[in-house]
Amino acid sequence: QAIQAINGYTNMSAEEFTNMIFQKIDVNNDGELTLEEFISGVEKDEDLMELITKSFDLSNVLKVIQNG
Repeated sequence: QAIQAINGYTNMSAEEFTNMIFQKIDVNNDGELTLEEFISGVEKDEDLMELITKSFDLSNVLKVIQNG
């Protein structure tokens, strides 16, 4: 939920958000993510790459805290 809030995805539940991400990168649709699927999925999806990058960039956290 914190990652969602930091990156502006507050209009969906944590489960919906997780399902959205999972559907994007579970390329063989087996319901499991391998490390290779995760890396490949993130590299191929610009929005997901930005989301992951922002999640590890603490400057966004600081901005959220400063803006209340």
